Amino acid sequence: MPSQEPPRPDCVSPEKLLGFLRDPHSYPHHPERVAFLQTHASYVFVVPPYVYKVKKPVNFGFLDYSTLERRKHFCEQEVALNRELCPEAYLGVIPIVRENGSLRFAGEGEPVEYAVRMAQLSEEFFAKRLLLQGRFGKPELDRVAERLATFYRGQRPEPSVLDWGRVDKLRITSDENFAQTEGDIGQTIDRTTWETLRFFTDEFYRQRSALFEQRVREGWIKSGHGDLHLEHIHISPAALCIYDRIEFNDRFRSVDVASDAAFLAMDLAFQGHLDLGRYFLEQMARRLDDPEMLELTDFYCCQRAYVRGKVESMTARDPLVPQEAQEACRLRARRYFALGLRYATVGSRPAILAVMGRIGSGKTSLATGLAAALGWKLLSSDPLRKELAGLPSEGRPSEEVRSWLYSPEFSEKTYRELLRRAEEILRTDSGSVLDATFSRREERKRLQELCRQAGADLFFLEAQADEADRKDRLFAREKEPEIVSDARLENLASLDKQFEPPDELSKEALLVLPCREHPDAAVSGALQALAAQKAVAHR
Repeated sequence: MPSQEPPRPDCVSPEKLLGFLRDPHSYPHHPERVAFLQTHASYVFVVPPYVYKVKKPVNFGFLDYSTLERRKHFCEQEVALNRELCPEAYLGVIPIVRENGSLRFAGEGEPVEYAVRMAQLSEEFFAKRLLLQGRFGKPELDRVAERLATFYRGQRPEPSVLDWGRVDKLRITSDENFAQTEGDIGQTIDRTTWETLRFFTDEFYRQRSALFEQRVREGWIKSGHGDLHLEHIHISPAALCIYDRIEFNDRFRSVDVASDAAFLAMDLAFQGHLDLGRYFLEQMARRLDDPEMLELTDFYCCQRAYVRGKVESMTARDPLVPQEAQEACRLRARRYFALGLRYATVGSRPAILAVMGRIGSGKTSLATGLAAALGWKLLSSDPLRKELAGLPSEGRPSEEVRSWLYSPEFSEKTYRELLRRAEEILRTDSGSVLDATFSRREERKRLQELCRQAGADLFFLEAQADEADRKDRLFAREKEPEIVSDARLENLASLDKQFEPPDELSKEALLVLPCREHPDAAVSGALQALAAQKAVAHR
């Protein structure tokens, strides 16, 4: 929790300050109304045609506004830094003073607080709003990429900035992130996701240490924006304003250009536009003549998603935030953490995880857990087969029905429909988990061809368990009438004979996963195996 500024004679209570700032009569231009917003670190008051922002007296460690002097300094820093990318919006810093027991702006009394005064930007042209309306796409991203590339190219290498690109310095931020969210486990992030993302981060630093050092030598660490997401871009036909550049921590602003650009790419993906995120990164790499940045962008997208999840979690813990808004923050935090997990395990391209294996191997539990962790659609052959046959998903049909339900012809129909639905998801979404035995090489080959044509990555995960465990699971199904799968112990030998081992798949295309313990352990093992593969240095 943030620490608060200790009371002092010249301070003003939050209640009195907020009462003053919410009153239209307090402002020199006497607006008709005041709209009040807040983040984890600031109070924001929209008073057309201006916006006033006041920093909260908090100390989060990475952000320290705990004294009046610090808040004044960072207000001035915010204006100076943001005039580089949005000069028309940042008008100055105004003191709030106390005169004869009352508060007012810019009077003769002792300052008790400071506000950043900004010109209000037209609601019509915020990038997030335009995106939701289908009016923010590749042409607009080209404009943003060109502005940022010019901004980065105009900076000379600064040793104090470059130093923040070294692994030991990067670890300060990532270690801080994990420490500050450990208390959120079970609230906005589950332990498996937290541990997987921490593992991926450490492994990536280890595997790519030479690349990080190369980036420092080549001068790609800049004084960037630091918080580059859609809500900080205002783009009209006549002008482009990129605002709210980070002022409170030089470390957060001194980043690789790949990290700065990754924030916007991640935000586009969060809004359901993974393709636009990749396009933007490719445009940045082209304009900067920096193709190697693309080797780092999935890592930095993961880090950026994690930071957003952390910030939403912090806001959800703020007692001054209404309960309904707290819950909305928690929901967004969970989505951000799931997106970070996606970048850490399968990356930013459309992808399919095909969980395969012999009967009783634990593949369905593994597939269900992976889909839940990633927030992806799960497509399972067992319920699909019964859906196509017009049968209820639960309950085992008669032997006569099973004879045609599991015939080669009906199995072929089931797999055709499974792949058709997977292809449909790839057209409208960014990924799905398939749950099927994929016992035949021909079935696996067709899925590979589908993904190749769709430009999607494909990961086969083979669930394995020893015969004793598999027999125990199949025997237990006799006592579970609600189970969807119809395979039983009596089918083990015959179905094993039909299973064609995936020997044709390379070790990069296939992960073999033991599923002997609790399903949660199998899911954790699968995610870490994917993360380890993702972290391996580019060949």
